[in-house]
Amino acid sequence: MSEVTSRRVVLQPSTVEVIFAWFQRVIAGYCLLFGILYWIKLIGFYPGSLWRFDLMPVHWQVAAVMLAVFFPFAAAGLWMLASWGPVIWFICAVTETVMYAGFPELFGHRLLIVVSHAAVALLYIVFRVVIYLQKRPARH
Repeated sequence: MSEVTSRRVVLQPSTVEVIFAWFQRVIAGYCLLFGILYWIKLIGFYPGSLWRFDLMPVHWQVAAVMLAVFFPFAAAGLWMLASWGPVIWFICAVTETVMYAGFPELFGHRLLIVVSHAAVALLYIVFRVVIYLQKRPARH
């Protein structure tokens, strides 16, 4: 073995980074599921009197179309561990939080969705802080 090959540093992800990657992929699965559910509502396959695009109120049409496109897009980004994946998820989470917490008279009360988005955001922040602290050079 040459001297150059023996001095190569193999970069291995830490345990926290591996768990963080799987966390993002689990959230990607949920985003894909939410996107599919919004598409089901849009095409009228959902049981309900107002759950077909042409029968929806305008506020639901705007929200449902936007989320039906953005949730699968966020899922792809999160699954690939791309830097833009969490950004698109954040847009979806803020949109649903504003819908259900800010305008419950229009969109209904879905406290579980609001709490789940807050929990995912908090876990994401915790992961990023821990990874940052692990990679920071030690002070002596």
